[in-house]
Amino acid sequence: MNLDLNGLASGIRDRVLAWQRAIHADPEIGFDTVRTAALVARELRAAGLDVREGVGRTGVTADLEVPGAARRLALRADMDALPMDEESDLPHRSKNPGAAHMCGHDAHTAMLLGAARVLAGMKDVVPCSLRFLFQPSEEAMPGGAPAMIEDGCLDGVDRIFGIHVWPLIDTGQVGLVVGPTMARPDIWGVTLTGKGGHAATPHKTRDPVIAAAQLVTALQTVVSRNVDPLDAAVLSVTQVHAGSADNVIPKQAVVRGTIRSFRREVGDVVRGRLREVTQRMAYAFAMEAEVEIVDGYPVLVNDAETCDIVKGALAGRVPVTHDVQPSLGGEDFAYYLDKIPGAFLFLGNRNPDKGIEHLCHHPRFRVDEDALDIGVKVWLCLAFGG
Repeated sequence: MNLDLNGLASGIRDRVLAWQRAIHADPEIGFDTVRTAALVARELRAAGLDVREGVGRTGVTADLEVPGAARRLALRADMDALPMDEESDLPHRSKNPGAAHMCGHDAHTAMLLGAARVLAGMKDVVPCSLRFLFQPSEEAMPGGAPAMIEDGCLDGVDRIFGIHVWPLIDTGQVGLVVGPTMARPDIWGVTLTGKGGHAATPHKTRDPVIAAAQLVTALQTVVSRNVDPLDAAVLSVTQVHAGSADNVIPKQAVVRGTIRSFRREVGDVVRGRLREVTQRMAYAFAMEAEVEIVDGYPVLVNDAETCDIVKGALAGRVPVTHDVQPSLGGEDFAYYLDKIPGAFLFLGNRNPDKGIEHLCHHPRFRVDEDALDIGVKVWLCLAFGG
């Protein structure tokens, strides 16, 4: 079948751009994606699709049924924003303090919505049934994917695809990694409890601030001296909290951070050494130490057979680059891939000529609007060739 996918994607460009800007201006965090979900459901129903709301609390699904189809594909976009402020002069910048789409989920939602509208209008030639998934709360553990799965979003689905805008590759390309693609992002916290007192008499205290400072330094050796250099792992300290007055040594100090790994056994080593180093450091400073580690999303592993399908579907239509590295970022799309085969694609979003080079989660991150057409086209390619 000779389809003009460029024309189909361009034909809905204005709508996709309008949706992306509207969602960008009104960001919602976590499971509180009520207004975004309402917009999505309204547009999907207008396309004549079978829509379910309240999936995974505030998610939306829509089915395009093809009578007699032998398979069903799921296409997923995330809807939630980050709890941060945007630094931009865009006319459609966030109007909600403390919330901003600095990871491109507004674009993900708009691109999949555009593809759904196009595909709904040509269901007579679509080769398989499709389920469109619009998910809340990707950014905050435990993630929205488990709740969506529990509510049956994968029932009857044979294969799943996801797309994320990616500032590490140029606009116009799609990045594809076979196998482990995104890491397991554990969260950890340490509470050191000593004995507080007056800052003028430190010898009468057991100072948790000093212990915390030493712990931060000691933790830098966990990966460098315990993990094979050929394995990827990260242990980062991201928060240190202690005290509330200039002349008081506090009783407690809290240190928090994250662990990233691609293999469970590597993560187990890092988590184990975190506990050991913390307890021994606490002993050296006569402290009590409490260590909490929260398991992150699973490692996101792209299915090799599905990656071959992606290459075939995009061949001659969208350039696929394998010159993209796995990311130590985490993604709850991994939960879907634990259930059924699928692939998570990186959509190029780097355009130095426009000054679009900031990474995701940066307050000046920006979606390249030229990438939106490419994203819709990729979805169409996958629907017809996946």
